[in-house]
Amino acid sequence: MVQMKKMGGRHELKRLQVAALAEVDAVQRALPRPLRAKALQIPVVLEGQPAPALINDGLEPDVLGLYVGEDYADADAGVENVPAQIFLYLFNIWAYARRDPEDFRHEVRITYLHELGHFLGLDEDDLALREMD
Repeated sequence: MVQMKKMGGRHELKRLQVAALAEVDAVQRALPRPLRAKALQIPVVLEGQPAPALINDGLEPDVLGLYVGEDYADADAGVENVPAQIFLYLFNIWAYARRDPEDFRHEVRITYLHELGHFLGLDEDDLALREMD
C-alpha cells in the first residue's frame, strides 16, 4: 500500500510521486511471494522532504528514505507505538539522482529496498554488504 501525501498541488511533486509509485509497485511485484505479502502490509509514504520536526530531532535534511516501526522479528512484541511505515523523500532522491529520470527510478528502487531491509531487521552494515546502501 502506497500513500501519497499532497503538498500544495505542486506539479513536480506529483510527477515524482507517479514515477516513484510505479517503481515501488514494480519492486513489490518482483519480490518472492512470502516477502511480497509482508512488504504490501507496510505503507509507503511519498513526501517531498522530511518534516522540519524530524530534522530538528536530528534527521539529515537530505535523507532519501526512512523506516519507522518495529522490524519484522519484533512485530508481535508490540514495543513500538509507531506503526511500520516507509517514507521516501522524493525531492531528495531527485536531487541525488541529478534530476535524471532513469537514475531517479534506480534510487527509488534502492531506497525502498534499503528501508524494507530495515523492516526485515538488517542494519546498515548488512545493507552495505548487499549493496543496498
